[in-house]
Amino acid sequence: MGNRKVSYYQGMRYQGGGPMLAWILHRLSGLGILTFVGLHVIASFFMQQLGSDWATFINTLYESWIFQIVAIFVVLFHAIGGLRIAILDLWPRFLVFQRESIWLQWLIFLPIYGLTIFILIQHALAGG
Repeated sequence: MGNRKVSYYQGMRYQGGGPMLAWILHRLSGLGILTFVGLHVIASFFMQQLGSDWATFINTLYESWIFQIVAIFVVLFHAIGGLRIAILDLWPRFLVFQRESIWLQWLIFLPIYGLTIFILIQHALAGG
């Protein structure tokens, strides 16, 4: 196994399917949360200390309903994915059901996300 010669392109090529896609989305959603929280702390600091226009722009961006749709996706997907990972870590015998647990994750995520986005858009169109 150590003598196997694989080119960089072959090693980086997507070969996974559902589990690898879930892994990538979980990591990207974690980075999204980290970026959001980091920018939020920095913008809050600059707003409080300097009242800067940059901080006002960031806060205005956070309040837009389009940004909130993305933020809700990132946070909700990461939370449900983290719960799935924690369950599989606590009960390793369920690891054979990895693909099924990913489908279950999506079956839980989609109705919650859909309802949340419906309420968010309904509220935005009502002018609230």
